Amino acid sequence: MLASHPVGIAERDLKSTPGESHNRSVNVHNEDPLLSPDPIEQIEQGIARIHADVAADLLKRLHDQAAEFFEQAVLDLLMKMGYGGADGQATRTQLSNDGGIDGFIDQDALGLSRIYVQAKRYALDSSVGRPEIQGFVGALHGQSGPGVFITTSRFSAGAQQYAKSVPTRIVLIDGRRLASLMIHYCVGVQVRQTVKLVEVDEDFFEEWAGRSPADQAAVTSRRVPYGPVA
Repeated sequence: MLASHPVGIAERDLKSTPGESHNRSVNVHNEDPLLSPDPIEQIEQGIARIHADVAADLLKRLHDQAAEFFEQAVLDLLMKMGYGGADGQATRTQLSNDGGIDGFIDQDALGLSRIYVQAKRYALDSSVGRPEIQGFVGALHGQSGPGVFITTSRFSAGAQQYAKSVPTRIVLIDGRRLASLMIHYCVGVQVRQTVKLVEVDEDFFEEWAGRSPADQAAVTSRRVPYGPVA
């Protein structure tokens, strides 16, 4: 082999060597099962990669849409999460006079408590600072319900700290969590394929083993044969 390839051996030369392809296939089938990845883990990792790609696409599309679209998408998500009262409705405020509140949605069937929403499409690589959260808190002055600030970007450390320090309950949902919630509640996405994982039903076999011979014979006589008995 070395004599016929003095300048070096390429992979194609190995493949053309008699017996080499057989050895390579044997090595593949003889892999240590302890070192091979678990099939379930492979599926979970694959789904995680797909969800990451979908999440990135969702955020880009949300950012590129009009403000009205984004605000309505946020309210649709909250309704899918179970909010919206008995009628399952949410209200989007007028853009020209929202006072820092883009919409509100009932928490209970009677509408006794409301959630006030601010939805902002900031650049994906930017961050929402403390002043924006302060403005939202100011808009909630006089309202009895909590507030939810949702954005396509992220929140600065100062914004998060301020939201935790004020008496008014403020929930911050950044772009990463927003996309995750939309995927989980199927808002803006659709299921492309469902994978079924099966395993042996132990009860199916244990139930038979636990029967008396007479019961086994009775069950066998009631079963419809799948085909001629060999």
